[in-house]
Amino acid sequence: MRPLLPALAAFAVFCLGGCGYHTLGAAAHLPPDVKTISVPEFANRTVANGTARAMTEAVIQEFTARTHFRITPRDIPGADAVLQGAILQETVRPLTYNTATQQSSSFLVTVVASVTLKDRDGRVLYRNDKYVFRQQYQSTTDLPQFLEENPAAVDRLARDFARQLVADVLEGL
Repeated sequence: MRPLLPALAAFAVFCLGGCGYHTLGAAAHLPPDVKTISVPEFANRTVANGTARAMTEAVIQEFTARTHFRITPRDIPGADAVLQGAILQETVRPLTYNTATQQSSSFLVTVVASVTLKDRDGRVLYRNDKYVFRQQYQSTTDLPQFLEENPAAVDRLARDFARQLVADVLEGL
């Protein structure tokens, strides 16, 4: 019996090691017939220009990089599912201050969006009407003005937003 004990222990670890795990992008909660997802440009309900387009493009890139789905950038009739989004709010608040310069040194960016993924029959596969994304950014300048004037800063914000949103959609959170 003693010689079998290590083999049984290894077998138990092997069998139990995979419990509850699946690869990201498998989207276990999405129906298997979903192969194409269209992502039309997010609506913009804020005064920030360019953010909705950048976020839409980043979401498309993130889905393409992380999943096997075919992603289209507009609402096409043959898509198996459609991801609709709207940016509802975008705020930038000072978080920490540099006492030497008396200026903000980091900011908290908050984006509130409405996101819905529906299949071709209109059945809701994912929905969050108040999807909140928060991220802290370091800055040596006035970040709210910097975001308005610097496309690279908006792209970084969009990539961070997309990374979190796509993970949440795929994991069904």
